Amino acid sequence: MDNGLNVLMLNGSPRANGNTTAALREMEKIFLENGIATETVQVGNKDIRGCIACGSCFESGRCVFDDVVNELAPKFEKADGLVVASPVYYASANATLIACLDRLFYSTSFDKTMKVGASVVCARRGGCSATFDELNKYFTIANMPIASSQYWNSVHGREKGEANLDAEGMQTMRVLARNMSFLIKSIALGKERFGLPEVEEWTPTHFIR
Repeated sequence: MDNGLNVLMLNGSPRANGNTTAALREMEKIFLENGIATETVQVGNKDIRGCIACGSCFESGRCVFDDVVNELAPKFEKADGLVVASPVYYASANATLIACLDRLFYSTSFDKTMKVGASVVCARRGGCSATFDELNKYFTIANMPIASSQYWNSVHGREKGEANLDAEGMQTMRVLARNMSFLIKSIALGKERFGLPEVEEWTPTHFIR
């Protein structure tokens, strides 16, 4: 079944075929069962520098650093959902992934309203919750609803392949993908019948005036 819906998945791990990959592949199987296409891009092994707040993207509509971030922008615009996945380093996400997300969200001006977001984290032991919260903030500043699961979206493992032994973690990934599929399909139907929510003109303020 091809309903035209698709999810972009960003793998923030520098390791090919590691535990973060195992989590995403478990989700991919469920998306396929639900007729939702996926594309996974491994960004954790790319050379991605951070945002320098130069403002060039306001004029050109793309980041001044022409790397994978500009390649991801049209894929993100087309996608109905975005999954970002990261290993846990010092109770936070891989810095390469964060640099990518900072620039991807900041440099793109297209409307992200009602694109469904989900974050996935992988750790040997601790730091999953902090990393999970960190990644979810990209969605909540962009009018993107967050897909949830039966537990926080995490898997555990250190050596390659160990995450596949985390039965609850893998089940959490499957439930997450089913819930995300349902949200994406429901929002697509809602757009057809009701359209997107009313947009107010932005009222930027800060704390000294």
